[in-house]
Amino acid sequence: MADKDKPLLIKRYASRRLYNTETSDYVTLEDIAGFIRDGRDVQIIDLKSGDDLTRQYLLQIVAEHESRGDSVLPVNVLTDLVRSYTQGVQSAVPQFLAMSFEMLQEGQSKMMENMGKMNPMASMPGFDAMKAQQEAFMKAVTGAAAQATTPAPEDPSDDGDLEEIKRELAELQAKLSKLKK
Repeated sequence: MADKDKPLLIKRYASRRLYNTETSDYVTLEDIAGFIRDGRDVQIIDLKSGDDLTRQYLLQIVAEHESRGDSVLPVNVLTDLVRSYTQGVQSAVPQFLAMSFEMLQEGQSKMMENMGKMNPMASMPGFDAMKAQQEAFMKAVTGAAAQATTPAPEDPSDDGDLEEIKRELAELQAKLSKLKK
């Protein structure tokens, strides 16, 4: 039985293939992204050198999703990230991003708690599915392990939740932009 508190150890062989040490099979970047979305931390190491390659592979996963149109990071944020690497002084960007995502996660958790306690919508059909979608969104955005929930089947005809998430994300981006000034 896998220990969910420990990071899932993935070994990269010289052939660049990625090997899941728990299930003894090869995995892809998309598989690793799935583990993370399911709330599992991963650690990717080079078998020969022992180097930790986790950051490199996580960045590659983000880049692939961004290039496919699954945009989460606005161009101005990406530009600021590039600038933070090109400036010779110690950048405050990593700490700022960590604090921002932590605040976002805490706010989302409180909102979900309050929705379940006080909201008359909680008894509405589909409320649990909406709540599960919001939790999955937060998991994907923050990469943090949220409480395990069974995801509800997605209804492709229901774009209302997606529009609400887009609106909330735009509001958060506006707040972040104001903080930069």
